[in-house]
Amino acid sequence: MALDQKQSVQMSDSILVMIPLTLSGGLQDAYSYFVRDRVFANAQTGNIVLMSCKLFSGDFGGCLRYLVPVLAFALGVWAADLIRLCHPGGGKIHWRQLVLGGEILLLAAVGLLPEQWDWLANALASFACAMQVQSFRSVDGSAYASTMCIGNLRSGMAHLSAAVWVRDRKQLMEAGKYGAIILLFALGAGTGSVMARYFGLRTIWISCGLLAAGCLLMAW
Repeated sequence: MALDQKQSVQMSDSILVMIPLTLSGGLQDAYSYFVRDRVFANAQTGNIVLMSCKLFSGDFGGCLRYLVPVLAFALGVWAADLIRLCHPGGGKIHWRQLVLGGEILLLAAVGLLPEQWDWLANALASFACAMQVQSFRSVDGSAYASTMCIGNLRSGMAHLSAAVWVRDRKQLMEAGKYGAIILLFALGAGTGSVMARYFGLRTIWISCGLLAAGCLLMAW
């Protein structure tokens, strides 16, 4: 049983699992922005900037539009930690698989909500994204984020700088890893923007499929 748990933890840290999760992270942000009233599911910095602009211009309704996903994101982080504490391991299902299962259910519900409920759709999407980014924070031993790029970009450039100045091939490989993560996120976002033209509100279900693939890979 201990060996099974160790293998599960290692698989959740693998590049194979990182790929569908990062593609899904990019797609989720494109979906919430292009389909759900120009709100970010992952990039809460952007939501805070827009929220502040609305607040200072006296548009309190617009301010609330961006405040809701920010608060939902915060609650999602709390929920992921609660799942981890309540399910420390030892069973056949790893706690990160439970997180992905919950995220899939939330995003499936988002695809069913009409446009009039965009505020709720964005809240659920932000909540789900927070659960993912809090639960999957490393790949192959390196810290990363599957739902945003700024940290990955900083880390990638830091490793590239070290590779140039110290002439360290390992640092260059690390920089390449972060570059690949950013490209995967961009590919997911681009795919989401294109698929939204054909599937509209249901586009988020593509993320559900990607997350299900990650969950199955963890069980492998």
